Amino acid sequence: VITASQKQQLEAVRYSSRYALGLFYEAGTRIDVPWSAQYVTGNPCVRFISIDNKKRNIESPEIGPSVVVHTTVAFGHDHLDSDPAEVQQLILSHLESLVPSLPKPASVKCQKWRYSQVTKAVPDCPGHMILHTQPLLICGGDGFTHSNFDGCIDSAMSLAEAVKSHL
Repeated sequence: VITASQKQQLEAVRYSSRYALGLFYEAGTRIDVPWSAQYVTGNPCVRFISIDNKKRNIESPEIGPSVVVHTTVAFGHDHLDSDPAEVQQLILSHLESLVPSLPKPASVKCQKWRYSQVTKAVPDCPGHMILHTQPLLICGGDGFTHSNFDGCIDSAMSLAEAVKSHL
């Protein structure tokens, strides 16, 4: 269905890897920090911390708060094939040193994010790639632009125009 050149271009796309950690608390738990989200510099493990309900401006007596943690690219790369339980403990340890006032969560979920952000997109690409014309098969996404909201919008607009031109 695709040409050798297209396959080579798609296989050359590179992504960073990270872990995301979610800490979930019982309703009524207070997380006393003066911020809703922050980027962390100087820590080899943690890059971003968010008090998710506070960041989204959602306060509810029925739903407990949650904390989301993203790791650094280097940590994700170094621990890509590590035991998930060990990775979770490492992240929790770093998080505790950064925010020692966090209460003990009711539950924790650690998620490997193998394809986090594009580090090398398809070169010279308009935000999509037409793989086949009959039937029309097009692919798009951040692998054809860059990994942020604007990249997603650019790819979506490019995909819409490509489909429109084939109608």
